[in-house]
Amino acid sequence: MVPRVTPTVGIPLCLDAEGRWKSGRTYHYIDASYARAIERAGGVPVYLPLGAEPRALAARVDALLVPGGDDFLPPRRYPAQVRFSPVPRAQLEFDRALVEAALARRIPVLGICYGMQLLAVARGGTLHYDLATDLAGAGEHQLGDRRHWVVFESGSKLARIAGAPALEVSSRHHQAVAEPGPALRVAARGADGVIEAIEAARGAFQVGVQWHPESQGDASSEALFRAFVAAAKRGRKRARPRAANSTKRIAR
Repeated sequence: MVPRVTPTVGIPLCLDAEGRWKSGRTYHYIDASYARAIERAGGVPVYLPLGAEPRALAARVDALLVPGGDDFLPPRRYPAQVRFSPVPRAQLEFDRALVEAALARRIPVLGICYGMQLLAVARGGTLHYDLATDLAGAGEHQLGDRRHWVVFESGSKLARIAGAPALEVSSRHHQAVAEPGPALRVAARGADGVIEAIEAARGAFQVGVQWHPESQGDASSEALFRAFVAAAKRGRKRARPRAANSTKRIAR
C-alpha cells in the first residue's frame, strides 16, 4: 500500500507588539480563515510562532503561507495625512527569514496581501508604500466589504488555476507591489494598472495575491488553495524516496 501523503503548511503568526490585546503582554494572533482554507484544500495547517529559528521551522513544513499583515514603512517621508500601521520589526525580520528559507528549499510559497508584498521584496522587487501618493491614477483599494475586478495575464499560472480571465476580489490595502523582481512576473492587474498578483516566472509554486482568497468563499479562491496544497503534496512525495534511499546507502 502507498502511504497517504498529507502535506503540512506553515503559517507564521502575527505579533501584537503594541499591547492592543492586553496592556503589558505580547500576543500572537491570526485569522482562523487561513487555516480553514488549508484544511478544506486537504492540507494540515501548522502555526509558526515568532521566536523560533526560521530555517528550522521552514525545514519542518511542506509549504509556507504568509498571511496578511500591517504596513511596510517607507524609506522617505510621506505627506502627513498618510497613516501607516507598521508591521513590528521582529515580525518582519522573522517573516522574511522564513520566506528566504522556504525559497532556498524550493517549497511552495503563497503570499496574501502583506505576504505578497514580502515575497516580492524577498525576490528583489519594490513597493508602492501608499498608492494614492506613489501612483498617479490609482483607484481606491481600501474597500472594506466591497470588491473590484482583476484581470489575469494570459498564460499565467493563476489564470489557469482560476479558470477565468478575470475575478472579482476583496481589496483592503493601500500598499502594493511596484516591481515584482527579476524572478517573478505580474500575474494580474486591477483596472487602474495596480499589480494584484505575482508568480514565479518558472519552476516552483511561488504565488502572491493582493486580495484575500481565504475569506472570499468562491470557486476560484478554493481552487487556488487546492493548487497550493497539491504542489506541497507533490514536493513531499518527491522528497520521501530520496530520504529512504539515503538511509539505505548509509546502512550499507
